[in-house]
Amino acid sequence: MKATPGAALRWGLMSLADFTYEDVGATRKAGHCPEGFHPLHVRTRIGEGEEVFRRASRALFSWEMHRAVGLGITTDAERATEGADVTVTLGGVLKAPCRVVWTLEESRSTGWAYGTLPGHPECGEEAFVINRTGDGTVWLTITAFSRPAKWYTRAGGPAARGLQHAYARRCGAVLRKLCAAEEEL
Repeated sequence: MKATPGAALRWGLMSLADFTYEDVGATRKAGHCPEGFHPLHVRTRIGEGEEVFRRASRALFSWEMHRAVGLGITTDAERATEGADVTVTLGGVLKAPCRVVWTLEESRSTGWAYGTLPGHPECGEEAFVINRTGDGTVWLTITAFSRPAKWYTRAGGPAARGLQHAYARRCGAVLRKLCAAEEEL
């Protein structure tokens, strides 16, 4: 669904006018990257089995994975739900306001995506999806499309995109550790 700039369109309980980009929800479309944005796709093996899948899903929806990565998370929502506003903070200084644009909760696939709101240093959307394949392997896939929204992310150029890839890889490594730690208990 596309938002018309300045229009107060409604999608579920959300106003699309608040987002800083038009193609809200586009991370649901595999391989889609709107024109003028940079794509990101990082897939990390988390482990195997139903319990790893459940644990990974809980950590993702409860914001635990994000907090364990070292990010500050400010939200009134106990878990990621469509329409929930969240501000991600890096180092207590860099604030990135977002809104959850979609969620997915199926027997072998769970996840959600958030889109950028005014004040975010980037413009775009990022999705976090956990899948359990037919052989029981559990994967975290992070997909995104973004472009700079602030002078400092524009100045950062490829280095800013490199940080986004490093963050996605770190999310996978942290989630794998969170799930392995619970298996050991």
